[in-house]
Amino acid sequence: MSGQTPRRPRFGRGSNRGVRPADARSRRRTLGVVFLLVAVVMLVIVPAYAAWQLFVAPDLPDVTPGVTVTVEVPSGVGTAEIAGVLAEAGVIDNAAMFRLRARLDGIDGKLRPGTYELTTGMSFGEVVERLLAGPPLEYATVTIPEGFTVEQIAARVEEACGIPADEFTGMALGQAALFAEDHPYLVDVYNGSLEGYLFPKTYRVVHGSGAADVIEMMLDQFDAELAAVDMTYATGRGLDLNEFVTLASMVEREARVADERPVVASVIYNRLERGMLLEIDATIEYVIKKNRPRLLNRDLEIDSPFNTYKNAGLPPGPIASPGLASLQATAAPAETSYIYYVLTSADGSHTFAETYEEFLIAKEKSREVTP
Repeated sequence: MSGQTPRRPRFGRGSNRGVRPADARSRRRTLGVVFLLVAVVMLVIVPAYAAWQLFVAPDLPDVTPGVTVTVEVPSGVGTAEIAGVLAEAGVIDNAAMFRLRARLDGIDGKLRPGTYELTTGMSFGEVVERLLAGPPLEYATVTIPEGFTVEQIAARVEEACGIPADEFTGMALGQAALFAEDHPYLVDVYNGSLEGYLFPKTYRVVHGSGAADVIEMMLDQFDAELAAVDMTYATGRGLDLNEFVTLASMVEREARVADERPVVASVIYNRLERGMLLEIDATIEYVIKKNRPRLLNRDLEIDSPFNTYKNAGLPPGPIASPGLASLQATAAPAETSYIYYVLTSADGSHTFAETYEEFLIAKEKSREVTP
């Protein structure tokens, strides 16, 4: 109709010309939730992932477990550096976790440096146990045969262990008093010498040991071996320990066949009881420091208390280190009337004799072996 004012159209519900307040609040809540989730991710998930990467993820994921590796743990470094070395070698999975657990367990600064044989993929407990105990000791093996003298022992020890022979002999041939507190029988040994008391055996000597350490090992072994020897027979004939070892050392050097040791011992006992000169070739060889198939006449005239061709009774001290078999033979000699023995066989066997006439016959036979 003309003249009427047109009405403004009303917007329907489907119109996009406006937003009600409720819808705006909903959008704001949604945005808030999104921002909150993002914050959670930033504050929780990201640090958790970073922590996983730091403390859990292996430093070397491609390491094959169970492989033996040699690891040198440096001296004077902290747990962090040690953990790095272990991780680099593949021994542990994660250096940071190792460092953290070491701190929590209170073992910081207690891990010992050195060279270790470890394996890849070891557990924390296994590695710590090894590093707290320290690296395995390094040993040298030295074998001392029966009948060796101090000089021969010293040379063998120097060769196997690197201990200077002159250092060893300087201590063993005059400083028995250094060891007498633990081994009282050494107080009165001849010239302070340990000759005869350094027990022949195979020893494992810790790297870095000195002459005194090796000597102490040998004396301890002598004590242990002697404890199993019944010395009743020897003491019943008036022998003290030094005399007993001296006699055993002659048996060791004279007997070349094992089952002849008790017989050789019986000859020495029999000659002592009769007051005869012992006339033991091994005592001369000890003085001249040579082993001769047959002694020379001038050898028998040597002026020495060890010359049993000139001096009655036992020499003043042992002439070598007797083994257990010779100690036992001296403690339980054979029951014989022999007063002579002569080497008469290439295998080292002797002919034993009760009379001088038998001795002369055996001596002629001996020329076939030692012309």
